[in-house]
Amino acid sequence: MTKRFGTRVAVDELTLAVPRGEIFGLLGHNGAGKSTAIGMMLGQVWPTAGTVCVCGHDVQRQRRLALAKVGAIFETPACYDYLSGGRNLEIFCQYTAPVSRERLREVVDWVGLGTRIDSRVQTYSHGMRARLALAQALLPRPELLILDEPADGLDPEGMHELRQTILRLHAELGLTLLLSSHLLGEVEQICTRIAVLRQGRMVFEGPLAAAKQSRNWVRLVTDDFVAATQDLEAAGLIGGARDGRYVALTPGVATCAIARRLVESGRPVHELAREEQTLESFYLELMRAGGEEAAGRGDQHPSPLKSENRCPKSE
Repeated sequence: MTKRFGTRVAVDELTLAVPRGEIFGLLGHNGAGKSTAIGMMLGQVWPTAGTVCVCGHDVQRQRRLALAKVGAIFETPACYDYLSGGRNLEIFCQYTAPVSRERLREVVDWVGLGTRIDSRVQTYSHGMRARLALAQALLPRPELLILDEPADGLDPEGMHELRQTILRLHAELGLTLLLSSHLLGEVEQICTRIAVLRQGRMVFEGPLAAAKQSRNWVRLVTDDFVAATQDLEAAGLIGGARDGRYVALTPGVATCAIARRLVESGRPVHELAREEQTLESFYLELMRAGGEEAAGRGDQHPSPLKSENRCPKSE
């Protein structure tokens, strides 16, 4: 799908499949197109080109069927501050579909608002408002939960509580979750699969483990880094160096071979350790490189949306 606002391309030929049962993270800088993409998934934003299918239904042609089993927090949830949290949920149900009091109580307990649901929303903390929005999204018994920046503005305690709730919903209710975020630490602890957007284009899609897979970089601290790397490169043990402290091992070469060569050459080794790849370092690498090289590291697959321009069967 593609979305243009005048001459500006907000989402550029995005082809994306979210498998059932995943916690899928949609990442990118501010203005990368995350919220626009989610808006198109929810029928709030009309695509300039392309097709969006949710739960096997075309959102543009069959929006009611497509979103019947979808709960969402999109942009900033609005509440009546002068009413209680419970009354807000009741009013929301009148706009969508009525639910029983038992279901209301069940959802309230799920998000941990049981003791405060009768208090006015104006007395709620930011974290409690986030939990109320999550309760609203859970009311229709969704199979898919879409969350747009769910932890935005939360303090560390609030982010921890939200993270645990999301993991519990996934584990106990079997929900599929799609969440957008720029908080890489949270994504790293929650998601099983990610896609990264850069200026509206997807530059990586694949399992989180593929993004975090260890590269062959080793941190080396010695007295003369330049001379040491020249010696190691001449010996065929490394293929390059960067930042004055990292060397890229030649395939098949172990760190012990590096240590042996340096010691035999009379060079002190103060530190020698493999670099641990984090989601943050992978993400920053994508942003610097434009994503062209790293995009091939995921298990990319063509989507039926692009090749056939129709809705695939629900996965």
